[in-house]
Amino acid sequence: MNIQLNGEPHEVEEETSVGGLLQKLDIRLDQVAVEINLEIMDKRDFETRILKDHDRVEVMSFIGGGSIDPVPLINVWAGL
Repeated sequence: MNIQLNGEPHEVEEETSVGGLLQKLDIRLDQVAVEINLEIMDKRDFETRILKDHDRVEVMSFIGGGSIDPVPLINVWAGL
């Protein structure tokens, strides 16, 4: 199944939850904000929200002082 992750195509397995995606990417669930299709998610829904084909997922990390880093994490995952 294909999603868009921080503006880039990304393939995930069927029935993958948001939490499962973050775990696969080695991202701590307590240090991110996630937006799906322009709607910010409640962290309590990470494990129950199943990704759908063509979902647009944006992941932002928290940095010092609790602010959100607007730079997409895809560069971190790609090793850039």
